Amino acid sequence: MSIEQIVCKLVRKHGTADPFKLAAHLKVHVQFLDLPESCRGYYLRTLRRRFIAINQNLSEVWQRAVCAHELGHDQLHRGISRFFLDESSFFVAGRYETEANEFAVQLLLHNEQPDEGESIDTYFMRNNIPVELTRYYE
Repeated sequence: MSIEQIVCKLVRKHGTADPFKLAAHLKVHVQFLDLPESCRGYYLRTLRRRFIAINQNLSEVWQRAVCAHELGHDQLHRGISRFFLDESSFFVAGRYETEANEFAVQLLLHNEQPDEGESIDTYFMRNNIPVELTRYYE
């Protein structure tokens, strides 16, 4: 199943594309923490419980994008630990980060279309998505 199909199925099932509401429906606990500036957030699954930690110092726009990104890890990479990949393997985690970013963009733009002649940057800003994520837009 493609990322777009997974997003559509989630939104249809839960009736929302809001990443915070989706997390609640999926029983993924979201916490806002005082994380280092270099860490926007992370996803953690432990003892069958799922958590998203979001840096509380980010803007609301970035917090929403991070929540959507980390939900991507929950839906696409549930059994994969980024910490394990980084510390105990030679596998490059970049592919998983790209997929989570693509998931976030698909989710945050669900049922939205750019206006005629609208630039991608303007389209993202209008939908409260950081323009840094435009490279993950198809």
